[in-house]
Amino acid sequence: MRRVFFLVPGTTNRYRCGGLSVALHTARLVNRFLPTDLVTYRQRQDDYPFLDDLLEQESAPGEVLWVVSWGFEVPKLLRRLRGRSVVYHAHSSGYGFDLPPGVPVLAVSRNTLGYWGDRAPRNPLFLVPNALEPHWLERGARSGAVVANAASDRPVDVLVQERKSSRYVLEQLVPALRNKGLKVVVQSGWVDDLVAMFNATKVYIYDSVEYWRGSGVSEGFGLPPLEAMACGCVVFSSLNHALADTLEPNLIGHQIGCSSLGWDVRRICEAVDDPLSWCPPQERLNQLLDEHSETTLTSRWRSALAVIETIPSDEVLLRISPTWRLRAERLIARGLRALRRLFAVH
Repeated sequence: MRRVFFLVPGTTNRYRCGGLSVALHTARLVNRFLPTDLVTYRQRQDDYPFLDDLLEQESAPGEVLWVVSWGFEVPKLLRRLRGRSVVYHAHSSGYGFDLPPGVPVLAVSRNTLGYWGDRAPRNPLFLVPNALEPHWLERGARSGAVVANAASDRPVDVLVQERKSSRYVLEQLVPALRNKGLKVVVQSGWVDDLVAMFNATKVYIYDSVEYWRGSGVSEGFGLPPLEAMACGCVVFSSLNHALADTLEPNLIGHQIGCSSLGWDVRRICEAVDDPLSWCPPQERLNQLLDEHSETTLTSRWRSALAVIETIPSDEVLLRISPTWRLRAERLIARGLRALRRLFAVH
């Protein structure tokens, strides 16, 4: 199998985000079984090759498999890599672009997989859910873990991370919970040890639906609720997009912003008083965490890339008719049926 290049705009603080973290993590895992490099295409960095230089050094099709993932920049990158072997590591969905026929899609969630299953049904599609970093599984103080914390060892009643949180959570729910005497922490700055912060928390609230609606794209993977559960927190979350991959209301997490403010407050207070009865069943949580382990993700990538290697490059690619044509054909067929009925009556 060939060498793999993961394309990122850069790796400095300017580009720090969940998408970059996932790309870096995934590249490290793929490097376990295939030679893998990070390649930057916006910022030249001494420690990574730069896209322009590599394209000059080797003409298409080349011997490399390129992995693109950076949302709005995917169409431009695909044009630059035309004639070369490319796969799309799809995080969020809803960017509005179409993929060229034959470009494989490696989706990080079933939500994203379904999006491309509708938008590019003839392209090869694969599911590769993201893995949690090992420290979440090794140090998370969930029930049954080596470092499990009792509720009395968790001084924070409720934790909210300000970034991506809805106005409802920050402006209505947080004040209401504080009025009930709960210790609510709203984290806004950089935290050196997120595991320790989650391990000290009873209830974690994550409501990203307004953030992603405003962005116009979907929640790509929604790892924070899973990270919180790995640390033994009761999770109240929105269920938008990829969050529905892992969260199951009233079993694996609980819906936030549900019905009324008063009901949210009562449920959260009950969870603070008795966290264990609101946490997911230990066996089900362990299964979920195993599905998001590095071992599982590495196996999925290995399998997907092995299949991609078998896809022929010299055969006519399947295509689906454009949506406008399918709708026009349906309207024409409906009109013809109406005409036949009309003439049959006369």
